[in-house]
Amino acid sequence: MSQTQVAAGTRSVAKQGLTAAVTGIAAVLALVVLYAVFLDQGQLLSPVMGQVAATANYLHELAHDGRHLLGAPCH
Repeated sequence: MSQTQVAAGTRSVAKQGLTAAVTGIAAVLALVVLYAVFLDQGQLLSPVMGQVAATANYLHELAHDGRHLLGAPCH
């Protein structure tokens, strides 16, 4: 095997690793967004906003119509 082939193989493995990492991060981010849209009742913003997040329920109200559009009950 020539050095060019070895270098190309190494780049291919590195590219696959990067692709896997980006895919993993995108999947985790998608799950957080789905949680926020379907299940959040103020918990995601409570570390930042405190008790106001649960009473104002900003994320719930932002995603309210989308929940019903997708057939997900929210209350």
